[in-house]
Amino acid sequence: MQMTLLTNPIIISVVVMTLLCLFRFNVLLSLLVAALVAGFLSDFTMLHTMDVLIEGMKGNLKTALSYILLGAIAAAISKTHLTAYLIKLVSHLISHKKYLLILSLALLSCFSQNLVPIHVAFVPILIPPLLALFNKLKIDRRAVACALTFGLTTPYMILPLGYGLIFQNLLVENLVKNGVLVELKDVTNTMYFAVICMLVGLFLAVFVFYRKPREYKETQIANMDFDKLAMTRKEWAVLAGLVLTLVCQIITLNLPLSGLLGFLLMVILGGVEYKKVNFVFDDGIKMMGFIAFVMLVAAGYGEVLNQSKAMDVLVSSVVPWMEYSKFLAIFFMLIIGLIITMGIGTSFGTIPIIATLFCPICLQLGFNPALIIFILGVAGALGDAGSPASETTLGVSVGLNADNNHDHIKDTCIPTFIFYNGSLLFVGSLIALFL
Repeated sequence: MQMTLLTNPIIISVVVMTLLCLFRFNVLLSLLVAALVAGFLSDFTMLHTMDVLIEGMKGNLKTALSYILLGAIAAAISKTHLTAYLIKLVSHLISHKKYLLILSLALLSCFSQNLVPIHVAFVPILIPPLLALFNKLKIDRRAVACALTFGLTTPYMILPLGYGLIFQNLLVENLVKNGVLVELKDVTNTMYFAVICMLVGLFLAVFVFYRKPREYKETQIANMDFDKLAMTRKEWAVLAGLVLTLVCQIITLNLPLSGLLGFLLMVILGGVEYKKVNFVFDDGIKMMGFIAFVMLVAAGYGEVLNQSKAMDVLVSSVVPWMEYSKFLAIFFMLIIGLIITMGIGTSFGTIPIIATLFCPICLQLGFNPALIIFILGVAGALGDAGSPASETTLGVSVGLNADNNHDHIKDTCIPTFIFYNGSLLFVGSLIALFL
């Protein structure tokens, strides 16, 4: 069996793709090279491989369009003081009590994935003005990094709004494509179990490992003057667009349509000046366009793997071994998801690949739809926290290192990797046993 696995085109291709990504080779090129390797080892011509890949890309068109439109909305928000003003309004949640302050930051960051879908861009606005307070309370910033990361990752796994709607629709589409018939409500009802894993990691970080006081060097930094902020017509117009986007999502569960209508309302009401629409949209594409293309190519790569002759061989090789232990089977699949996500850098781009790999195996093992949803959802999310090149960790470090007192690797990547990936791996594997 070992030789069968080592020579399997799918295994070789995934290893090539992962190694190229981990060595910081361009992600898009890594996926394309890996697709050619899979095609070559499956006796496809290069032309046929590319045709299959391009045909498979259409499976993620809706997701890519959603990302680009959300990017445009996020860019529109960033051109106003709306985020800063909203932070000012909820500042009463942030008290001088250490733990309430940290947990309030986790709650506020949750809104960046759905209510105000600006993703990580809020961190440089919110965090630098609070650094002096952190120092006064002697808060270990590793705890704050874990709190912010919790809010930046947990909502998209469990809430079908904003980025969460993209993630859950992506799960549904790829599960159905690979023979697991589920609906959006099935994914939403199942992925709530992932909250347990994330909460375990958050509480261990905040209340156990990083609870001790930590001294930081005092440094003067430029802060935004929140007292002079006011809601102008521009802020109200952007807020109206956000409300329309949110309401449309709830009613239609169609993010591209919701995002388009919300952005158009921003333009009509003057939140985005007509003459600056091109600039704002360009900024949105720069912000989210690369990830959108990664997801498109990942879907094409998954289709190449799906059409290769090696899938049946792979399933027949690994299923007998996995039948000995359900826990090890689940744990092994989650590890693969972690490695692929750490390589690609986006959990959204991981889903099409692992769905192609895992769905046939899970079906052969007799796993029920809820368990398959949970395995794919958690395996896809694994690695989003802790990756040195992910938007989440980079954004968190930018805010916490505004006074040059926070190290990106030691104080953001390593803590978030341990407490969230570790929790999703071990606690997630245990939870999966009971699904």
